[in-house]
Amino acid sequence: MTTKYIFVTGGVTSSLGKGIICASLGRLLVARGLRVTIQKLDPYINVDPGTMNPYEHGEVYVTDDGAETDLDLGHYERFLDIKTSQENNVTTGRIYYDVISKERQGAYLGKTVQVIPHITDEIKSHIMKLGESGDYDVVITEIGGTVGDIESLPYIEAVRQLRYDVGRKNTLSIHLTLVPYLKAARELKTKPTQHSVKTLSESGLQPDIIVARSEHPLDQSIRKKIAQFCNVEIADVIASLDAESIYEVPLLMQDEGLDTRVIEKLQFEAKEPDLERWIGFVEAVRNPSTEIKIALVGKYVEHHDAYKSIVEAFIHGGAVNDCEVNIVWVQSDDLTEENVARKLKGVSGILVAPGFGDRGVEGKVAAVKHARVNNIPFFGICLGMQCAVIEYARNVCNWDTANSTEFVEESDHPIIDLMADQKDIQDKGGTMRLGLYDCKIKEGSKSYQAYGTDFIQERHRHRYEVNNNLRYKLVEDGMQLVGFNPDRDLVEIVELEDHPWFVGVQFHPELCSTVNNPQPLFVDFVKASLKYAKENNLNVPVNKKEVAIG
Repeated sequence: MTTKYIFVTGGVTSSLGKGIICASLGRLLVARGLRVTIQKLDPYINVDPGTMNPYEHGEVYVTDDGAETDLDLGHYERFLDIKTSQENNVTTGRIYYDVISKERQGAYLGKTVQVIPHITDEIKSHIMKLGESGDYDVVITEIGGTVGDIESLPYIEAVRQLRYDVGRKNTLSIHLTLVPYLKAARELKTKPTQHSVKTLSESGLQPDIIVARSEHPLDQSIRKKIAQFCNVEIADVIASLDAESIYEVPLLMQDEGLDTRVIEKLQFEAKEPDLERWIGFVEAVRNPSTEIKIALVGKYVEHHDAYKSIVEAFIHGGAVNDCEVNIVWVQSDDLTEENVARKLKGVSGILVAPGFGDRGVEGKVAAVKHARVNNIPFFGICLGMQCAVIEYARNVCNWDTANSTEFVEESDHPIIDLMADQKDIQDKGGTMRLGLYDCKIKEGSKSYQAYGTDFIQERHRHRYEVNNNLRYKLVEDGMQLVGFNPDRDLVEIVELEDHPWFVGVQFHPELCSTVNNPQPLFVDFVKASLKYAKENNLNVPVNKKEVAIG
């Protein structure tokens, strides 16, 4: 089967949800038996988002092969149950970096290097690389930014060229736009959509399908008007209304016939979609029998996208346990040993989040101590695990000055230290310990029970580790080191035996949690938190809502 290419652009405004639309369409096509992958083209000049502040771009999603990517790749993996890679996220910075490197090597034989054809050819090569692998029937390419942005023009031009290169019958253009409702006029307005499509058409790219975001249903007159002015059929005007959960969007898109129109236009032979398992998950999310509160302690809590994968992993873990996880966002800067009990009152579990830098670290350490002393289920991820080790070294091992050399370079007890192979690195981008690494787990530990195996692979993003020269003291005083990287003897998992559930991990388990394969540690942490809530009368029954799905 010839690989087909679907290009998704956005207009009118940003943040309309192109990533969710791409993931939802991908989910529907996978449910029809097609092999699908999704790619994000980002117009910023950073080579990747790895050096960006979380306030700028949300979390940095890490793939198996160590690529630091846009958070939309998390949606792609969670919806499609696929593994993405370096080729699934391409930035303008990377495109120009590759072109300039080739120019320095003389690859262009002395020719003047220009946006057309050299930049556009490089963009096309990255798009085609996935399709030419032979692994996919469909490659969905999301073009970041908004139509009309200067930064996006090379991508639009590359897509225009590519539609002719591979044949129009093998490509499809979907444009996501906005149909706003004006309260004063009491009507929906199509003019922004018309202008957006006009702008796209001026660049030589005519959409085949228009997905219209709106807060109100689109009646036939609105659909007809959009179709008439934007040169598409009425059936190709797809309404995308607000949903309670992003996981409902594939079902809403199916109701609108998006996948049917795509199948027809690309002339696929595809089976009827099998969404039974997905519908069951959505029903579990919408109709939990109980609700629990779990504190997420971090320094970016006012910007929830900084912890996007953790939030979604809680949804997956909650659905397995028939409960809704109500995240209590706790700013670590505000926590002290004096106020931690008050600020964390009523929670059934405490997750100390990953991060970098010393801001808010002492608040995280205070949260760890509160969880340890009061037997509240605790989960520490990356820096959260390191804070657990620091707290234990200070308060149980009696190393009062124990710290990480990330925060105090001359600590008397550097229980967390810079990894040996990181000490001579100067460049910040793409130089951490990144991607998938092995971990051997001690049998009988809580982590072993959660995973059901003694060997796992999880994704990493860090420079600091538990100091192997000082870890003996942790073991002497009762901390269990239950997970190790077998190749380098690095500590990956720590636990406390005399605690209901206390687990710290150096890796990022949230990055591999999907709808069909919820992350085991999150499932077990939610289960432990639910047990704690019941024992302490903290769980809240939720009235079942009879909701028709699909």
